[in-house]
Amino acid sequence: MTSEQLPPADTTEAGYGGPVSRTLARVSRLHRLAGGKLLRPTGLCSGQEFLMMTLWDAGSVRQSDLAKALDLDPSTVTLMLRRLEQGGHVVRSRDPQDRRVMLVRASEESYTLRPEVAHIWARLEKRILDGLDDAERDAFAAILAKVEKNLASGTGA
Repeated sequence: MTSEQLPPADTTEAGYGGPVSRTLARVSRLHRLAGGKLLRPTGLCSGQEFLMMTLWDAGSVRQSDLAKALDLDPSTVTLMLRRLEQGGHVVRSRDPQDRRVMLVRASEESYTLRPEVAHIWARLEKRILDGLDDAERDAFAAILAKVEKNLASGTGA
């Protein structure tokens, strides 16, 4: 089958997850792309801002606790931290109380990015909610919170 013979991307059959799952996947992808584009001037890649926001708020944390807080695989966090460390955004060191434990903290220099990242997230939020009135915004946030809860608890599977 050639690309000309493929059905349109918005074709939905019940056996392929339905319109909500398909739309949610597209929205998630578009959100990540839009966030990544806005973050580009900071030197951060999409996803790294969550890690940095956690460190800016928490201070020095165990690398394993950071992975749990972000709900990411430890190997993913290790790779993210390696890149952020190379960029001068984070500092990793051994815990003096337990040399087996790696502690992570935001570098002093990275704190200059904090207001810029906050501004970027505010711009992205404004873009997402553009055209929605206050009631729609509240309903949208409540529905997304329920969807997140369903997926996090495993009932969405």
